[in-house]
Amino acid sequence: MDAESTLSKDRQTVTRKTGVRAQQADQTRARILKAAIKIFARDGYSGGRVESISQEAESNDRMLYYYFGSKERLFLCVLEHIYEQFNQAEGKLRLDLEHPRQALRELVAFVWNYYVRHPEFVAILSIENLHKGKHAQQSGELRRLSGEAVGVLRPIIEAGQAQGLFRLDLDIKHVYLMIASLCYFYNSNQHTLSSFLGEPLADKHQRQDWLAFISDLVIRGVLQQPAAAQPTPD
Repeated sequence: MDAESTLSKDRQTVTRKTGVRAQQADQTRARILKAAIKIFARDGYSGGRVESISQEAESNDRMLYYYFGSKERLFLCVLEHIYEQFNQAEGKLRLDLEHPRQALRELVAFVWNYYVRHPEFVAILSIENLHKGKHAQQSGELRRLSGEAVGVLRPIIEAGQAQGLFRLDLDIKHVYLMIASLCYFYNSNQHTLSSFLGEPLADKHQRQDWLAFISDLVIRGVLQQPAAAQPTPD
């Protein structure tokens, strides 16, 4: 084998090793991130110990600090990750803008069902609000992600306005907040509200009733109001 062939083979070997190491590094980082989501959702930011996260990830503290730098930075990455996961799931929706009312109902149902199926999302958002959003404020990435979320709603509203169905004075941000709050509040407070109201709000039928109610509420909130009847001249 000549020198050139030997050099080429060596380069291929180095490339394979580098690729394996990079893959292992990505897997380790992903495990730590997944573990952090579980521990923070369960124990909160203050109670979520680095040692517990490392143990859950089957890793060690040194690797956690290597990939994320600090517990605070790790929590920020968790926030960005859960929003990214939400946006990716939302981006898979195939909404028919020819029928904006139905599209809006489907979007409300998606947000509701995502919160129900991902209680860790609701828990971590609640934790961050307890800390007055101090981690979120450090992230430019979250502002980009919020823009993507509003961007799914915008064409639905604009399609409804173009068809004369939706009000022209709507603020997209207000519609977004209406949907988010109606879906979030029920899920974030269902345990205390269940005790307060004496009804099991986590029950499947209770959740279905609430989804039907808020879907109608959102639609009514954006629909064009019929013109007031003009008085009949004497």
